[in-house]
Amino acid sequence: MSSHAEKIRALALAVIQTEGEAIEALKPRIDDDFVRACDLCLSCKGRIVVIGMGKSGHIGSKIAATLASTGSPAFFVHPGEASHGDLGMIKRDDVVLAISNSGETEEILTILPIIKRWGVPLISMTGNPESALSREAEVNLDISVDKEACPLGLAPTSSTTATLVMGDALAVALLETRGFTADDFARSHPGGRLGRRLLLHVQDIMRTGEEIPSVTADLPLEKTLLEISRKGMGMAAIIDEQNHVIGVYTDGDLRRSLDNKVDIHHTLIGDIMVHPCKSARPGMLAVEALKLMDDHKISALPVVDEEGRLIGAINMHDLLRAGVA
Repeated sequence: MSSHAEKIRALALAVIQTEGEAIEALKPRIDDDFVRACDLCLSCKGRIVVIGMGKSGHIGSKIAATLASTGSPAFFVHPGEASHGDLGMIKRDDVVLAISNSGETEEILTILPIIKRWGVPLISMTGNPESALSREAEVNLDISVDKEACPLGLAPTSSTTATLVMGDALAVALLETRGFTADDFARSHPGGRLGRRLLLHVQDIMRTGEEIPSVTADLPLEKTLLEISRKGMGMAAIIDEQNHVIGVYTDGDLRRSLDNKVDIHHTLIGDIMVHPCKSARPGMLAVEALKLMDDHKISALPVVDEEGRLIGAINMHDLLRAGVA
């Protein structure tokens, strides 16, 4: 590697090292003040209004978006615009989250008297616990860093990373405490691949009726292979007289059977099927079925009702077509 390339690599690694240390320093600050900030947000009957200038504003906008998408209604207000009319967006039952690394941002301090007069709870995120903003807040979250990753110490780098991580910690703590679920998340993300992953259930994409590969336990392996081939799912469900799934047999099981010199003409599938077997339920999220397949290194699942009766089948190709995998 040339000296030029080595220098660039070393500079980049130094940034990651410095910002990693800034994140690590946040751990002891998840303290009683952090809990108080969460409680203020949880008791808020309105919305969490995030304000910040410059780079803090950019980070604040992302924090507001994360809060809003995880069950805590929130939006971002530019403090410069707030003093020219947008302050009317803040209501008495809201909570204000003000972000300023110095804690002395003029545009924020200008609107503090109005916020205080309305009795709106104020949470601050600052790098200076003794700043004017910190002193006026009900609770301050310390986002101070030892140094910026910028070698000049000028461009906000470590400080903005620390702010973003603290905001994520707040959002996720609120999410968990509220009992926010994957279904709740899906309702606020209905579009695109993410929406498909969260909104689709197994029953929406499973194969049914004649498309389901199934055989009884008294069928020879030879005929089971024909069923697997005809249905093209890479597996067959083995069922009893009441249509209960009692086992499965897959392409992978066939390879193992051939390795063991199993007689495909005379061996009954009930003697070599995998049982008990993994199965999906129709109301299961498709992404949960995908995880089940990944965890157990399988590519297809029978779908059963509450009584264990076969009602469908799903495989990895179905999940890929649906945009879930």
